[in-house]
Amino acid sequence: MVKIECFIPEEYVSKLRDALNETGALTVDGCYDYCMAVSKVKGSWRPLAGANPYLGEVGEICEAEEAKVEFTCKNELYKIAVDTIKRVHPYEKPVINVIPLLT
Repeated sequence: MVKIECFIPEEYVSKLRDALNETGALTVDGCYDYCMAVSKVKGSWRPLAGANPYLGEVGEICEAEEAKVEFTCKNELYKIAVDTIKRVHPYEKPVINVIPLLT
């Protein structure tokens, strides 16, 4: 199993949840699906020259409310889950953490 977490604008959470659930990444033990946690966070970044930011201006520090999405999934599904996040996510370079879990 792995834990996957990413930061995404709140208005994209439902779309991401639906897309991840379609891949099976949010199914737990075959008994539950749509299993993920969402918490509010405040992110910051500064786009550098050559960036095409979703939010903010090149050279300026930007802060915004975001949602931290976290879920666990089977090892064999993590690449599909990461590809799904990249497809749905509006950021040019989303932060996606994949953490192996000890069982």
